[in-house]
Amino acid sequence: MNTTIDAAEIEKFQAMAAEWWDPNGKFKPLHMLNPCRLDYITTQIAAEFDRDLQTERPFEGLRILDIGCGGGLLSEPMARLGATVVGVDAAERNIPVAQAHAEQSGLEIDYRHTSAEDLLRTDEAPFDAILNMEVVEHVSDPLAYLTACRDLLRPGGIMICSTISRNPKSYVMAIIGAEHVMRWLPKGTHEWSKFITPDELFALLEQSGMRPEDRMGFVFNPITWSWRLSDRDLSVNYVTASVRPG
Repeated sequence: MNTTIDAAEIEKFQAMAAEWWDPNGKFKPLHMLNPCRLDYITTQIAAEFDRDLQTERPFEGLRILDIGCGGGLLSEPMARLGATVVGVDAAERNIPVAQAHAEQSGLEIDYRHTSAEDLLRTDEAPFDAILNMEVVEHVSDPLAYLTACRDLLRPGGIMICSTISRNPKSYVMAIIGAEHVMRWLPKGTHEWSKFITPDELFALLEQSGMRPEDRMGFVFNPITWSWRLSDRDLSVNYVTASVRPG
């Protein structure tokens, strides 16, 4: 099976691996965004599997795959909610960082240096849910990648996929603003031409065999210095939920 890994993209994140858990480091934007991301993720998974988020471990019994897990910013909350979590990343240096932090946190998470395509060659599938956050804009073939993700899900399973839209505003905000002005990310972290609009992502998800069900924007407020979910503003960062038909 061919891989959709883009080696040049992976090297960018290899160089930043040690900083994953520094809230003021190169991953500061993700630390700031994480509560908003988790709100959307947990709400969608709970609704799909009829789980009560007010209970202690609402995701008990669910197998969740976190693709592009990085240092484990999403894998760890999923494990705390009771899920059995497999975190994978194509950037090899991220894995020991994630493993060390999970051990310090007293969490059992199966972290692996691998890709969605390689995972398909094992007997790991199917998963109940896949977290596919800020990955699709970094792969070489989005459709092939999303198809591999679909194959890793069980029928009725849900995938949460976030990325960045492609328009003049996203160029100003995500590249000029985040990389050049705020210096939240190293210059060259993102390529504007690889950004995907919400309509394009919905079309790709449908072509891959998924059924898109929801999409929301992540909107940054520079006054309150915080993120919020929006059902109207998907102009820069946004997230989708889709289900593999039963």
